[in-house]
Amino acid sequence: MTALPIIVGMGGVNAAGRTSFHQGYRRIVLDSLDDAARQETFLGLATLMNLVSLQGSDLVTAHGDIIQPDQIEARFGQQIIEGTLIRKIEKTHFDVDATHWQQKLTMQANDSTGLTFTCRKRDLPTPVPSSWQIEMLDEKTAQVVIPEQLEVKVDSYRDNSIKAAGQLPTGFDPSVMYNSRYQPRGLQATIFAATDAIRSTGLDWQSVMNSVEPDQIGTYSASVVGQVNDEGLGGLIRSRMKGERVSTKQLALGLNTMSTDFINAYVTGSVGTTFSTSGACATFLYNLRAAVNDIQAGRTRVAVVASVECALTPEVIEGFGNMGALANEEGLRKLDNTDEVDYRRTSRPFGENCGFTIGEGAQVAILMDDKLALELGADIMGSVADVYVNADGVKKSITAPGPGNYITMAKSVALAEQIAGTEALQQRSFILAHGSSTPQNRVTESFIYHRIAETFAIEGWKVAAPKAFVGHTIGPASGDQLAMALGIFSHQIMPGVTTIDAVAEDVYDQHLDIRTHHYHCGKMDIAFINSKGFGGNNATATVLSPEMTLKMLSKRYDEAEFAKHSDKLAETKQQQARYQQAADLGQYELIYRFGDGMIDEAELQLSKESLGIPGFDKAVKLTVNNRYGDLAD
Repeated sequence: MTALPIIVGMGGVNAAGRTSFHQGYRRIVLDSLDDAARQETFLGLATLMNLVSLQGSDLVTAHGDIIQPDQIEARFGQQIIEGTLIRKIEKTHFDVDATHWQQKLTMQANDSTGLTFTCRKRDLPTPVPSSWQIEMLDEKTAQVVIPEQLEVKVDSYRDNSIKAAGQLPTGFDPSVMYNSRYQPRGLQATIFAATDAIRSTGLDWQSVMNSVEPDQIGTYSASVVGQVNDEGLGGLIRSRMKGERVSTKQLALGLNTMSTDFINAYVTGSVGTTFSTSGACATFLYNLRAAVNDIQAGRTRVAVVASVECALTPEVIEGFGNMGALANEEGLRKLDNTDEVDYRRTSRPFGENCGFTIGEGAQVAILMDDKLALELGADIMGSVADVYVNADGVKKSITAPGPGNYITMAKSVALAEQIAGTEALQQRSFILAHGSSTPQNRVTESFIYHRIAETFAIEGWKVAAPKAFVGHTIGPASGDQLAMALGIFSHQIMPGVTTIDAVAEDVYDQHLDIRTHHYHCGKMDIAFINSKGFGGNNATATVLSPEMTLKMLSKRYDEAEFAKHSDKLAETKQQQARYQQAADLGQYELIYRFGDGMIDEAELQLSKESLGIPGFDKAVKLTVNNRYGDLAD
C-alpha cells in the first residue's frame, strides 16, 4: 500500500513570529482570539522579541521589572503589534531613507598642471596607469599628477523608494541563541526553525532516528537567492569592490543548499537522503514534493522539509524593484491618493495593488509515513496527499504566468474530490493563495480558481493570502502558506485580506469568498497550497486536515493499533506542552551539534548485506530489490 505522508511537526519563524503551535498564525488573527490564546500569543512574542525574559522563576523586563503574563499586553502590546508583520524596513538591515551606494565622479583638471594629489606608495593601483606621473616624496609617500581627468567612486546615499518588508520580529536575534560563528542570517534562522520543528513534535529525536534505518531519514531544503548577507554570497561579491578581503567561508556558506546541510550536520545528524531543489517562489513545495514522493515510494520514512530566505539587502530589493515587481512609495501614494504611505498595507493581494512586498523567514515541516507516525504516537497535524508541479510551456516573458498552474490546481482538486468526496470539496475546502499582490497576479490567479470552481461546482470557495501579513519570503513562501493552513485546521478562523478595502473589480471572484476581515469558518477538511514562481515554477499541494487524515487511517489500521497510538500520544502531548510553555518563555534551547556526535569511519561495520553506523540502532540494508531482474540474465 502507498504510504500516506503525515505532518507530525512544524516550526520556524517569519514576520508573524514563531511557527510552532500556530503562534505566527495567531498573531495574524490576533483580534479574533479568545482572551487565553491572545495572552499566550503576546507572551510568546514578547520573549521572542527580547522585551521580557525568564530569570529564575520570574518574567523580567529589560529594565529589570518583574512582570506577569497577563500584564504583557498592557505594557508591550502596541510595541509587539508594531514590531511584527509587514512594516518599514529597520536600520538593522539598512537605512531605506539613506541607502549607501557608490556614485561615479569624473574629476577634470582645471589647467595644464593637471590633477595633483599625494598618497601612500602602497595605495597606488597596480599597474599604475601610463598617463599618471609619479614622484616619490619619500620612501612611503608618492605625489601623483594626472594630466586630464580622473574617474572615482565616492560614498553617496539615496532615498530608497521601497521601504517596507516582512521582517522577522523586532529584537529577534537567532545569532545570540547559539555559537553562530559569523554565519549568514538565513542559516541562523534555519537552526532556530529546525529546532522549533523538531521540538514541536513532542518526540525524542534520537528515538525517532533509531526507529528506522539510517538511510530512511531525509532532509529536503533550499533557498532561492541564497545567503546574500555579508557573511555569504553578498560579502563574496562585494568585498573586493569595497577594498576588503574575501573570507574562507563566504562562498560555501552562500550556497542555496546550505540550509539542507546545516540541518543534517548541526541539528539532526542525519546520514540519509539529502535533497535541495529551487523552484523560485515554489521552492518549499518543490522540496515537499520530493519528500512526499520518497515517503510514498518507501524510500524515506522521516522527512525534514524546509526552506529559508533572509535576503533583505539593498541589492536584492533593488533587483526586484527594477523589475517593477515590488510595491514602491510612488505606486502606493497613487493608489491611496495621499502623500502618506501606510507601510503596514503595502501588500494587498486581490485588491488594488502595485507590487509585492519582500519578506524573510524560515519554515520547517516534519513528515513521517503513516505506519511510523502511529507506532511512535506522533501528533497527527494533517497529511499531504500529493504535490503537483508543472511548467508553462513556451513563454515570451520569463516572469509572466502561463497554463502550468491550471494543471497543478486542477489535479490537486480532482485528487481531493476522489479522497474526501464532493461534499467535503465543495463545503470544507479552502485555498492558501500565492496572492503575491501584483496587478497581474490578482487577475490571472483568481481566473484559475474561477475556472476550476465552475468545473467542480464549488461556490463561495474560501481564499486566504498569507503574503498580506508576512510578505513574500520567496523560497519558504509556500511554507508560510502551509503554516497558515495548519492554523486554520486547528483554530477554525479564516484570515481575511485585511490590508485591502475591497476586492479589485478585475478579480474573478464570482465563485470565491475573499473577505477583508477574519471570520470563524468552522471545520475545514482540505487545504490547497498554491504557488506561482518566476519562470513557470507552478506547484500545488493537497493538504488534508487531522480529522480527514484519521478517517483515512481508520480504513487501514484496526482499533488495537489506534489504541496503542492513543496511549503513546498522551506522552507526546505532554512533551509538546512542555516545549510550548518553554518556548513561550523564550527557552528554545537551540540544537547546534557542532562536532558533537561525529561518526568515526573506522568503526563502520560493513558486510555484503548491511552497513552498521555508530550511533544508530539499525543498520543500512545493502540487499535492495533489483528492479531490473528480467534484464540481468
